[in-house]
Amino acid sequence: MNKPRIQVSGGQRLIENYAAAVTAAGGEPLAAYCPQPDLTCDGLLLCGGGDIECTLYGQEDRGSQPPDRDRDQAETTLFRAFFEAGKPILGICRGMQMINIMLGGTMIQDMPASQQIFHSGPDGDRVHPARVLAGSLLDQMYGPLFHVNSHHHQAVDQLGQGLRITAWSESGVPEALELPGYPLLGVQFHPERMTCSFLRPDTADGAPIFAWLIAACQA
Repeated sequence: MNKPRIQVSGGQRLIENYAAAVTAAGGEPLAAYCPQPDLTCDGLLLCGGGDIECTLYGQEDRGSQPPDRDRDQAETTLFRAFFEAGKPILGICRGMQMINIMLGGTMIQDMPASQQIFHSGPDGDRVHPARVLAGSLLDQMYGPLFHVNSHHHQAVDQLGQGLRITAWSESGVPEALELPGYPLLGVQFHPERMTCSFLRPDTADGAPIFAWLIAACQA
């Protein structure tokens, strides 16, 4: 059986971590910054990165960091192409946020300090528990509660059309999204930094999330 080919869209650094996780899961990553849609690929992975242009969800700047408009444009095009083709989509951190925005949702541009302290810091990832919706994809992978890493100052606010939140942090920050009836998963944390050479004792293994993407492409 041929390996599923996954188009991986990321920033200009650290994209190799996502590609390595796809490879370990049995896929063939085609990773690039600002790629054009390649619908010969079986699925799409939207990686983490900086803040998305706030005008894409109808807001003025309320604490966003400067956007990468070239990447924003590339990934809106990628999402539409793969979504209209009915192909599996995985979004990680910024990628989950892009999914929400593309389906009509909005963002909290800068979480209050009382929440943000659990999700970002100058010394790297924060680790915290995530509570999981019964019957969701993450529930099948990890059960009702598991530990994740975070490094973000923004969060999903109003949900895009059809989406449901399937995991939350201790303070109610959305940690995962699904679209019932469609092979789509968004996670706010970074499973590519929870697996392979980044496997760590204080979080779950991120490998099942990439395995889900590969399996969805083979279904």
